[in-house]
Amino acid sequence: MTSDPARTPVVVGVAQRSDRTPDVDAPIPPREFVSETMFEAVKDSGGFPLSAVDTVASIPFHDWQTVNQPGALAAELKIPDAHAVKLPHGGESGVMGMNWLAQRIVDGKSSVAILTGANLKRSIELAARRGETLSWADESEGTPESLGSLPKGTSDLEDAAGMNWPPFIYPIFENALRHHYGRSLDEHMQVIGRMFSRFTEVAAANPHAWFPTVRSADELITVTPQNRMVGYPYPKYLNAILNTNQTATLVLMSAEQAQSFGIPEERWVHWWGGNRSQEKAWFPSTRDDFATTPSMLDSHLGALANAGIGIDDVGLIDFYSCFPAAVEMAVKMLGMDVDDPRNFTVTGGLPYAGGPGSSYTLHAMATMVSRLREQPDAVGLVTGNGYYFTKAAANVWSARPFAGEQLASERSGPKPSDGMAVDPVEPVLRSGRGTIEAYTVIHGRSGDPECGIVLGRLEDGARFLANTPTEVDLMNDFTSREQIGASGSVVAGDGVPVYHPE
Repeated sequence: MTSDPARTPVVVGVAQRSDRTPDVDAPIPPREFVSETMFEAVKDSGGFPLSAVDTVASIPFHDWQTVNQPGALAAELKIPDAHAVKLPHGGESGVMGMNWLAQRIVDGKSSVAILTGANLKRSIELAARRGETLSWADESEGTPESLGSLPKGTSDLEDAAGMNWPPFIYPIFENALRHHYGRSLDEHMQVIGRMFSRFTEVAAANPHAWFPTVRSADELITVTPQNRMVGYPYPKYLNAILNTNQTATLVLMSAEQAQSFGIPEERWVHWWGGNRSQEKAWFPSTRDDFATTPSMLDSHLGALANAGIGIDDVGLIDFYSCFPAAVEMAVKMLGMDVDDPRNFTVTGGLPYAGGPGSSYTLHAMATMVSRLREQPDAVGLVTGNGYYFTKAAANVWSARPFAGEQLASERSGPKPSDGMAVDPVEPVLRSGRGTIEAYTVIHGRSGDPECGIVLGRLEDGARFLANTPTEVDLMNDFTSREQIGASGSVVAGDGVPVYHPE
């Protein structure tokens, strides 16, 4: 740790781009797409010598086949000797990467760093519609420093049960949260509809949003041919949109370096602190309680503690928002109210501003920087969430200098989650009477139910993971009546057990 104000990390430049109507005949390559925002972010600072950049960090994005993406991007800036850093995939990656870069500046290991990431899935999707496979391959020298790999996020049993993709897993947590609050099915849908309707209002005012359209709560939650049910209780409009062409870049440097370049202080936004954590119960089916997330509690409260503030001191918020449950869980872990007058997003969120692969939080932080420049007395909080409430990160920002001692972004010692049940509860493969803890019903593109997923406890307290029978009437019943607390029989055999309601 240090209290040297010269080594205070400040973001001095940001840039974003959303290419909503890409040219199908001449798709833009990754180097060109990303390097444009890198140059724009430097320009946004007022300008400084690119030769001063000592670190280039990037979140990897799909279909760019090169072993050293950050090194290739550094070469685009004609700074091939810059330290190349590869971040792991994950919704928390951008926040975690920013905290890591900020810590290096605090520790005197870096003075000017660039953090970037992108997504070109819209171009890939359009090419696929024409029967074409779009990918980019080029050579890049050197090997980047890796900040971690990405272990498999779901177990073999989860995969077999169809619990293997975000739209099929987050609804399970959503139903658990509804039951936790004691709401009826209809009441809860109105709550999440109102919450995300506010997100659409923010997106409509965001020039970089993928869907800048205001939608009412009823529009978001009412199932129609255009808004088909995906994973109960989420229709399409409540799901993150990943097939976008988006990129964002941030320039971070020490206050001393920013001052030496003559960058006006009104361009500076100070990193006040951050934190990250991950679940001990890695696989989602092994969580002790589907309505709590210890890692989110630790990372979010840890970031606020490192910044020396509480959530009531925060004026601008961007909670990771792939699905309503992600926002609700953050609200719950921080002891807030879902109707808090502060918006929970500065961008419009992943379903409306766009969720470009693992790079959404770069857009959140870039937008937060712009908002804090406009509101220099405010404090902002940005969070990230990876996999299935598996990994979490947060950081705190303000245009005001940090008044306390700059602390490490990760510290040992007591955690807010101490005392919570965090050990994995492994599902067992045996028959018995079981009670439902959480569930969802997966729907096909036609809108018809295809698969029910049930998690619960057998009479001896053991966890079970099962599918329902594929009878349409039974699965429809699961979406029309509360199932948590209901009992039935679990029949284990070859493959995934089957839950038969009473």
